[in-house]
Amino acid sequence: MDHNISDSNLQFGATEWLLALGMALTWGSSFLLIDIIIRDAPTSFVPFGRSFFGMVALFFVPGSRNKIAHEHWPKIWVLGLIWMALPFFLFPIAERTVASSIAGMMNGALPVVVIVVTSVWMRTKPSAQRIVAVLVGFLGIVLIAVPSINDGTSADARGVFYLLAALMCYAVALNIARPLQAIYSPATLMLRVVSISTVLSAPLGIYALRTTTFTFALFGATFVLGALGSGIAFLLFGTLLTRTGTVRAMIPTYFTPIVGTLLGVVFNDEKVLSLSLVGMLIVIFGAWLTSRPEPTT
Repeated sequence: MDHNISDSNLQFGATEWLLALGMALTWGSSFLLIDIIIRDAPTSFVPFGRSFFGMVALFFVPGSRNKIAHEHWPKIWVLGLIWMALPFFLFPIAERTVASSIAGMMNGALPVVVIVVTSVWMRTKPSAQRIVAVLVGFLGIVLIAVPSINDGTSADARGVFYLLAALMCYAVALNIARPLQAIYSPATLMLRVVSISTVLSAPLGIYALRTTTFTFALFGATFVLGALGSGIAFLLFGTLLTRTGTVRAMIPTYFTPIVGTLLGVVFNDEKVLSLSLVGMLIVIFGAWLTSRPEPTT
């Protein structure tokens, strides 16, 4: 597969959409799960808890414990930091001042960030189709974030900044991971990445246990967020990344806002502004643009 901005010209078929659906459901629910966790634990507990249970889940996946070449470990340590440990820390900090539904909506902008970062990373100009997708996605981001910040009840500028920083971490990490995905299976690579994230987040996470109130809700949310959201979902994502390329592997994140918004409204009684809902629909429209194969000449 050609590892450039055009990704793959193969159709985004039934298998890819099933992978995308599994990721959208698990990642879309992660924002509510984070909100549940930080009610009883400091934000620094979240990256350690979800990384630990993700590591345990992936440990039992066949092929996950295959060996990694020594020369690839430096990149994997970087991935452990910017693909998991750091964004896993930024999301709960953001959710102290940003509603889980708004966090889910903002996460739908990840493909927009990935297109821009990948274009710079590969030093390749994106096609007109990709440029339109970026513009559409950016419009959606603005409509989601700005009304909520101005309203002052569901988001603030600092929280939105943390969310955007987390998305930037993901975008850079994907470009670092892409060559490694061509060498190792998703299970092999992801187990190492989440294990390093566990190590990096352990000092603050273990210290946070001193002020954590242990409840069934806390344990259940941490287990599901880790085993599914940081383990199985990243395994599905690694598979999709290998099959479709960096940009189009982002398609599931366009649909996480739907899951995140519904869960936030139903379980947290969160207020969602009409303009933010319009922005979410515009962002989802960008998924359709991104999922289309590049035109051939």
